[in-house]
Amino acid sequence: MTERRLPVVLALGTTQTVAWASSYYLPAIVAGPISADMGVSPVWVFAAFSASVLISGLVGPWVGRRIDTFGGRDVLAVSNVVFGAGLALLAMAQTMTGVTIAWLVLGLGMGIGLYDAAFATLGRLYGSSARSTITGISLLAGFASTIGWPLSAWGVDAIGWRGTCFAWAAVHVLAALPLNLVFVPRIPAVLPVAGETAAPAVAKVAMDRNMWLLAVAFAGIWFVATAMGAHMPKLLEAAGATPVQAVAAAALMGPAQVAARVLEAGFFSRYHPLVSARAASMAHPFAIVLLGFGGAAFAPVFALAHGGGNGILTIARGTVPLSIYGPQSYGYRLGLLGAPGRASQAFAPLLFSLALEHYGVYALALSGLLGLVTCAAFWLVVPVSPNETGAVSPAR
Repeated sequence: MTERRLPVVLALGTTQTVAWASSYYLPAIVAGPISADMGVSPVWVFAAFSASVLISGLVGPWVGRRIDTFGGRDVLAVSNVVFGAGLALLAMAQTMTGVTIAWLVLGLGMGIGLYDAAFATLGRLYGSSARSTITGISLLAGFASTIGWPLSAWGVDAIGWRGTCFAWAAVHVLAALPLNLVFVPRIPAVLPVAGETAAPAVAKVAMDRNMWLLAVAFAGIWFVATAMGAHMPKLLEAAGATPVQAVAAAALMGPAQVAARVLEAGFFSRYHPLVSARAASMAHPFAIVLLGFGGAAFAPVFALAHGGGNGILTIARGTVPLSIYGPQSYGYRLGLLGAPGRASQAFAPLLFSLALEHYGVYALALSGLLGLVTCAAFWLVVPVSPNETGAVSPAR
């Protein structure tokens, strides 16, 4: 199956780039124009986005269980249809109620179509050897902000925010949907057999010490990543950068993520994923220190440092649980671990927006503290093997 992995990685990397650029990274560009059209504060748009993220967390465990049983091809394909519908509804919204409904639909799309679903799909396809493919799609999708922010900003200037949303919807239906259907393999379902209440690949998952620590770490990662994804350009403006400088500097986050993932695929691949996770979790607090000392001149450095750390931590969300617990019930485990993270992610855009509005660049104290909590949680995780946790890999 190894020789057939490259087309899967390329396809999923491309569709993940589209999914992230048109959902997670969209509010940073369109919240201002939408709020101006609706006559409300941008905070209300970010509140709707927060609600969408909460929806995505609620469906996560169910999505993971379904992928464990049936594989991820159809789930990912459905996500493209849902994304397209949500973006079209957003483009047609005339009131904040319409905007909120559109974001709730997009939240369902995020729950079934972002990294957790893609990682679970790879775990179902490749088992314990999925680490390299997880890194591969993360490498490609690391350009989501670099591509998404400038494209969305150009679209808003050229065809308005409504036209931009319609354009992203078309990309989902005309490009991402066929890629998922054609290149993600369909695999046989794993169903219970006579005398068993659950199939081996979808066994019960216990919340042990490591699971709780990982849940805390992932919650911190999600909050910081979402806050920066939604507010990075505005944050850098608060630090003294011009709007053009802020967007240009923020766009460096994507290349930094990719460079860090290359490092993960090369140097760090010989070590347990916890090694790179622990190192990467220190990047955001370090970036804050640099910005504090250097001011606006260090805006690109801040984006690079944060992006590098976030790039590896994105992979860690998939590889650390896989290395500790193995592929058994992997999708469901990711759903459980992701639920607290989605909750913290749901409040991140709104809370950080309020902090940014009231305290400016000092809002970074909040994300910096959570970065330190994430770092501490990773250091407390014990890097046991799947056999030591009692997980049994299915026969391959």
